[in-house]
Amino acid sequence: MEASYKNNAPIGLFDSGVGGLSVYLHLAQQMPAERYVYYADTLHVPYGNRDSEEIEALTLTAVKWLYQQGCKLIVIACNSASAYALETARRCYPQLPIVGLVPALKPAVGASKSGHVAVLATKATLNGALLNQVIEDIASPSGTKVTKYFDPQLVPWVESGMSETSDAAQRLREQIQSFALAGVDYLVLGCTHYPFFKDFLIDEIAAQQLSIKVVDSGQAIAARVHSLLTERSILAQSIENYEIHPLVFYASKYDESLYTVVARLLSTEIKIRYLY
Repeated sequence: MEASYKNNAPIGLFDSGVGGLSVYLHLAQQMPAERYVYYADTLHVPYGNRDSEEIEALTLTAVKWLYQQGCKLIVIACNSASAYALETARRCYPQLPIVGLVPALKPAVGASKSGHVAVLATKATLNGALLNQVIEDIASPSGTKVTKYFDPQLVPWVESGMSETSDAAQRLREQIQSFALAGVDYLVLGCTHYPFFKDFLIDEIAAQQLSIKVVDSGQAIAARVHSLLTERSILAQSIENYEIHPLVFYASKYDESLYTVVARLLSTEIKIRYLY
């Protein structure tokens, strides 16, 4: 593959649903000249409640499909999929840069003054090897306590429009108070859906006058992608009047509500292409 072709090839993103769009927004902001192909496995969403072997198999299917689309780099924009399939995917495609998501626990631990941080994520991510390796390697040696928290209603809450009067919103308010009382000073968002309610959390923390900072991994992932493309000399040529390419969005199963959800999260309308 010639360098000029690689430069113009798209970046692939994969998630079991629409949460990975939070990562896409970071990528598009840092690298607006790039082309992006997004694949949502709506046929099997969510992944967080599935076993590790099934998550791995579904992820490898998605990575193979994006590879066949000619993607020059793939982002597994799903914490659960990254937890169970990232290393296997890299072994299957050694020539292809593949970036996975790990909750931003390492920077939170490094910055924590109280020695207590919390991670908000799915069960699969909280139980996965990637997160627990960071806890073992970084948090435990520094004496930092890590509290894990899971609420199965948070993803549906995001996709339904994040009403601030809903039960999910009220539980979040109460949980923030509980974290603060326990001495948590950093809250790590460990699911790609969760950055969509980051502003809600920050506003609630301010309203309650709490000393908690909220972090997610989106910006770091975008920086990593930019670095990998630069190292391989396959970054899209950024010129003064570059063309902004619309996101190409694929889903594995038709869902009549998907268009509305995607338009709400991206604040723009896009065409959705269905594979089945």
